[in-house]
Amino acid sequence: MQRGEQVSRVIVDHQELRRAADALRTEGKRIVFANGAFDLLHVGHVRYLRGAAAEGDVLVVGVNSDESIKKYKDPERPVQPLAERMEIVAAFGCVDIVTWFSEPTCDAILELVRPAVHAKGPDYTPENLPEYPTLRRLGIRLANVGGPKERSSTELIGRMKGPGVAR
Repeated sequence: MQRGEQVSRVIVDHQELRRAADALRTEGKRIVFANGAFDLLHVGHVRYLRGAAAEGDVLVVGVNSDESIKKYKDPERPVQPLAERMEIVAAFGCVDIVTWFSEPTCDAILELVRPAVHAKGPDYTPENLPEYPTLRRLGIRLANVGGPKERSSTELIGRMKGPGVAR
């Protein structure tokens, strides 16, 4: 079966996400959950999402709300609003379901989806991942995917604001 044949690539609220996740688990599908701000997309995001998708049958992506990004990154962020960031993430062929969350961590979404795998970048370890206790309790495997963190949206924004950049 090709990715996306039975699961349309859609943006869903938490109620629909719960129904979809329950149905997918009943079908024996291996659900992978990935999350992030996805503010200004770069090659690191592409590698992360591809790597996450390779860990299972269905990739669910949680996108941080605008308010949560303002709190944990920068009051001037995000550059793009939540609806647009979710639409962009949903356009990736490897992404099956997109939702959002406003909490500081994605623990509540992990509880809701109960994926087999939580995919994170290689800079996350059990020691620095806030959701790790939830992963352990629910029996969710942590998968480090995407290769080394060589790019970030914050870095790109800094380069755009910096000297020598054409305006």
